[in-house]
Amino acid sequence: MNLSEFIRRPACEVRIGGVAIGGKHPVAVQSMTNTDTNDTAASVAQIERIDRAGGHIVRLTAQGRREGENLENVVRQLRADGFSTAIVVDIHFVPEVAAVAAKYVDKVRINPGNYRTQNGELESLIEQCRERGVALRIGVNHGSLAKRVFDEWGDTPQGMVVSAMEFLRVCRERDFDQVVVSMKSSNTRVMVAAYRLLVGAMDAEDMHYPIHLGVTEAGNGIEGRVKSAVGIGALMADGIGDTIRVSLTEAPENEIPVAQLLADHFSDRPGRFEVLHPERYSPTEYRRRSRVTVPVVHTEPLDGFRVIEAVSGNPTAELRAAILNLEVPDEPVVVRRRYEESSLETLAVKAAADLGPLLLDGLADGIWIDAPGFSDAEIREVELMILQAARTRFSRTEYIACPGCGRTLYDLEKTLADIKARTSHLKNLRIGVMGCIVNGPGEMADADYGYVGAGPGRITLYKGREVVERNIPQEEALDRLIALIRENGDWVDAPGDMPSRS
Repeated sequence: MNLSEFIRRPACEVRIGGVAIGGKHPVAVQSMTNTDTNDTAASVAQIERIDRAGGHIVRLTAQGRREGENLENVVRQLRADGFSTAIVVDIHFVPEVAAVAAKYVDKVRINPGNYRTQNGELESLIEQCRERGVALRIGVNHGSLAKRVFDEWGDTPQGMVVSAMEFLRVCRERDFDQVVVSMKSSNTRVMVAAYRLLVGAMDAEDMHYPIHLGVTEAGNGIEGRVKSAVGIGALMADGIGDTIRVSLTEAPENEIPVAQLLADHFSDRPGRFEVLHPERYSPTEYRRRSRVTVPVVHTEPLDGFRVIEAVSGNPTAELRAAILNLEVPDEPVVVRRRYEESSLETLAVKAAADLGPLLLDGLADGIWIDAPGFSDAEIREVELMILQAARTRFSRTEYIACPGCGRTLYDLEKTLADIKARTSHLKNLRIGVMGCIVNGPGEMADADYGYVGAGPGRITLYKGREVVERNIPQEEALDRLIALIRENGDWVDAPGDMPSRS
């Protein structure tokens, strides 16, 4: 890893339909449908909206043979409408469906944590992909590692790397290089560490496959954008990433402008900033550099903090070098950057991508966004969001909410809005809102409480990793979630609420 300047990691070229990634190609942005894959008209319409927004790679889920076969109809209609969108299929649990879907799509994504391999299924899929010119994505999810990997490594970044490398070695043994790899997590610290460890492992074995980036289950609104920008920004600042997705619990076409903003923001990072003490920094092991336990925002007292302002086009490298070159290694530092943005969303994304990594890595002790177009109160809220996304200071309820897909069993957007309306006043809680069981329990492992789709119109509630109530009617589930939070002593009434009569 080059700490002094921005150098994009070299990757071999992979073609996904008409879209080329890796090599010297710019970072591509993509999204995923949340329609029923069996609903051809709805799926095609959504793919076209995503494509018009600038997302020319779109993923659909195929949880069963029926969905896999219907991809033929989806692709046929899409091409008839004049769209060349690269189509990706997402496979869970059933390798036979991958074999079906690979007949129609441009890329197949499989998850090593739940893809069966004991009967040569992976080797067979590789040969099928080779024959049709289909790319393959090895997509590891923090929340769904195979039991044998989990038993040895736990749900750690190291376990994620072990899982990915096993599958990548099979691809290399079969001389198949049309491969993309991803290491997604809802925890930004885990996600960044996993990708950095993966790059080290791949480099050690002379592998140069393109890398797809994403913070999964990021939520919605500015918070979801900030969380994605912190995780993705940390890696793009390292020169890692050939495709990106910003996973939002919103209409999928809303993800594209945010992803493109990040891609453009890191397209050129000029300058070289010599690092005198690289031994003070560990990219894969979180270490607090100073004794400051609660990072500050710019409206709080800054006595005893050194304020370091970035003025170059590569603020992350500039600030990192300045911190690592301090005469007093543990001197508390506030990182500052001026922005002339007129949009609060754009400001939040850029600042999160630039400054968030320094907090995520334990280097900075505070943040100061200088943005004359916004009030101190607005800037403070964004700063607090960045600190929370970097997992260094928690000031609000965190929602680990999936973006939804064809497996989703209820209206995620509305449900998340309803849950936020009832719980957003709570402090320092993490609530998981997951569409289905595939990644739900594992991906929300950090959550205090979980709300997971269990079947049509049915919800299962979690306390931590433990199931508390199964298959609750959805119309009762939110009230039951609130009751569960009360029972465990984590509830406080919102300001202005009337106390209930007992």
